[in-house]
Amino acid sequence: MNASMPIQPRRRLSRRESWLIGAALVLLVLGLTAPDLAAGPHAGSASLSDVRTLMGLPNAVDVLSNLPFLLVGAWGLFLLHRVERGHDHAVGPAHDELPGSALDCAWLFFAGLLVVAAASAFYHLQPDDLLRLAGDRAAMSMAFAGVMGMAVADRVSQRAGWPAACVTLAAGLLAVAAFHETGNVAPWAVVQFGGMALVLWMATMRPVRGATRPMHLKLGWILAAYGLAKVFELADGSIYEFTQHMVSGHSLKHVAAALAALPVVGALKGLARRPVMHNSPAAAVTI
Repeated sequence: MNASMPIQPRRRLSRRESWLIGAALVLLVLGLTAPDLAAGPHAGSASLSDVRTLMGLPNAVDVLSNLPFLLVGAWGLFLLHRVERGHDHAVGPAHDELPGSALDCAWLFFAGLLVVAAASAFYHLQPDDLLRLAGDRAAMSMAFAGVMGMAVADRVSQRAGWPAACVTLAAGLLAVAAFHETGNVAPWAVVQFGGMALVLWMATMRPVRGATRPMHLKLGWILAAYGLAKVFELADGSIYEFTQHMVSGHSLKHVAAALAALPVVGALKGLARRPVMHNSPAAAVTI
């Protein structure tokens, strides 16, 4: 190493980072020590109200209702490409302001939505297959890890965003593996509900300040879409009967969950518009 190179001092953990690490450790202990929770009869075609076949496609509405994941995932990846391309061609003070860690997590999130669209559709073709269910949940872990990373980068610190996403993804995949091997759904419940509790905690914070711009994610809207999806899931049969067998709660759950991506899309549009304030119209990229 060149002796003339200055040694960068290590930054101490901020209060928010310390609280985040502590909360993650609590969830880890809870996931490892929680009593076994049997999956029950949820993982089968008997738990789905709408089992209609359309043109030879089994469980057609539940399968096709995954299309919003595909559409919003592709939209988000397109916006990310435009944002980063606009940043690469920008000049002036705005050039180094993009929140790199948050955008990396956004790539993971929207790519995860594409995987969710495929995995969920594949599962609903034969919902009594536990291996397909495990694949569906593994895809959900990818998208959820992206949400967690973006929330951490926006509300805790930029440097913690990507590590948080990686830890969340690893925890989700391990929980899915535990469920598939033992039938114990408790670790998955800890990852899912404990993770959303962390996002709720971060929603009460203001975005962090620093050298890069925060994404200004509307975490409350993401949580609202997630909560609505859970309500639709629990009211699957009731909604199917109320709508006179037009649509089930499970199908609406997919649509509501896909809506959780819209606040991220809005944040990306906000990032794309910012360089216009500092650069000429020729250098700016608008969406």
